[in-house]
Amino acid sequence: MSINMKDIEFPAASYEQWKEQATAALKGKPFESLFTKTIEGITLEPLYTQEMLVEKLGEQLEKQVATVRTLSSTSGLEVAQQIVGDTAEEFIANLEESLARGNEVITIAHIPFTLDVATIAKLSDYLTEYSFKLIVENANDPILAVFNEIEASKRAQVEGYIVSKGAIKLTEYPKVRTYAADTVAYHNAGANAVQELAIALAIASKQAKEAPSYEAFAGKFFVNFAIDTQFFAEIAKLRAFKVLWKAFAAGFGAEAIAVPIVAETSVRSFSKVDVYVNLLRAGNAAFAGAIGGADVFTVHAHDCLSKTTATSTRIARNVLLLTKEESHVLNVLDPAGGSYFIESLTADYVKAAWAKFIEIEETGGIDAYTALDEEIEAVYAERIKQVETRKHSLIGTNIYANPVDELPTEENPQFVSVKRLAAPFEKLRRNFAEANVKVAILTYGELKNFKPRADFVAGFFNTAGIVPEQSGALASVETAKAWLATADYDYVCVAATDDDTKELIPALLADKPTNIVLDAAGKYKDEQAEWTANGLHGFIFAGQNIIEKLNTVTASIKEVQR
Repeated sequence: MSINMKDIEFPAASYEQWKEQATAALKGKPFESLFTKTIEGITLEPLYTQEMLVEKLGEQLEKQVATVRTLSSTSGLEVAQQIVGDTAEEFIANLEESLARGNEVITIAHIPFTLDVATIAKLSDYLTEYSFKLIVENANDPILAVFNEIEASKRAQVEGYIVSKGAIKLTEYPKVRTYAADTVAYHNAGANAVQELAIALAIASKQAKEAPSYEAFAGKFFVNFAIDTQFFAEIAKLRAFKVLWKAFAAGFGAEAIAVPIVAETSVRSFSKVDVYVNLLRAGNAAFAGAIGGADVFTVHAHDCLSKTTATSTRIARNVLLLTKEESHVLNVLDPAGGSYFIESLTADYVKAAWAKFIEIEETGGIDAYTALDEEIEAVYAERIKQVETRKHSLIGTNIYANPVDELPTEENPQFVSVKRLAAPFEKLRRNFAEANVKVAILTYGELKNFKPRADFVAGFFNTAGIVPEQSGALASVETAKAWLATADYDYVCVAATDDDTKELIPALLADKPTNIVLDAAGKYKDEQAEWTANGLHGFIFAGQNIIEKLNTVTASIKEVQR
């Protein structure tokens, strides 16, 4: 019997029906446990439906979608690979290589050598022919001398972006955008998406008021964002900016025109160990940028925190080329448009960011808003806390860490000031390496019983670059006591079931060698006071602050060794 698929219909399930099934699957946990609060303070629901979105936005939904689609500056995504090189010769050679292999926007952010006349002349030729993105400190940056070398007859056709703390005046270059709302520094300090959006508007407001006219400002304005690993959040951030930009223009009594969104992969989630994970993060960010509507994108190499290579540079470029050429995502106008979740999150960002922008403006603008640094620092502190307690996963750093990876000694000055989430763990690795701590896990009972806790403790120490040795399955209290008495370790953690641990710890503490710091895996609230009073150092358990715990371990070992 043949089946005509066109005749098959599946019954639609309502939100209430789904909620009923979800509640049953939670087995006593409240339904609210499925809700998640973001770093911006926005509550994410476990399921979004069309009815929920229409109820939330009403006729504003259609306006939001239309705004996002009409305020797109370009129909594509340009590759803006950063050019690096230790010498002028290497720099120019890398520039030529990048253009030959798919780079579209010459991106220059850090030049470690002195620019001579010949190099300036060569750069002027390339910047005349190709679009560019220059990241400079101020109007005195040496690379800006290149604009004096470009032939006067060609200046009107030169196109590019200049990222600077203050607007750069290039009156003969109408297509070079010099008003930039650069939010990358705030992002690197820990700012959340709402803060970044509000800051972008506040910077734009300041620049628009200082410009000869709003039209003169808008025609040379662009925004510069860093894109992190929160995929859907970053898509919503870029879409929200376009909605906010329309409201911003209306505030100046003008019709909104599309402004370019220039973006780059965030390095605040990058780590110096297990660096190939950074490559995955970069790919995630690039794809989010493409879907969100970025016009120009820079993918930082996975080893950019130390020193890039020809291979890592090529991989970084190909991440974006693959996104452009093979994903086909750019063949769709606003590919995220209509997604119940992303449209809802976009609207949440718009509402919260506009409120923060108005708050900044009412205090006198971005320069007068003195609370900004403190607010961003509070967000950064929360990010660090989430990473250190594993509420936020940083693969290869706080979870699934590779303990044998070595920290590179070289430091890229371009990113040295970024407040990276992995930095505390890298410091922890250095501390443990210098202390040369010998760590072991006392495994007691049957393998199937102690293995989960032993693996957890091992993973806990892996984040510090330590591979703990294991005692093997010890079958009796006397055997465990004998093993500990002869153990040549600075630190030992007991991994066993709750019942076995309660039997084992008092016996071990009775004859514990004074040179060994002893911990237990798990939480034992009822026994904690008694055990610690008798010489137990403490406990290792899920949700614990890894940095704080392991720092106390090294401090206790040093105290014992005195």
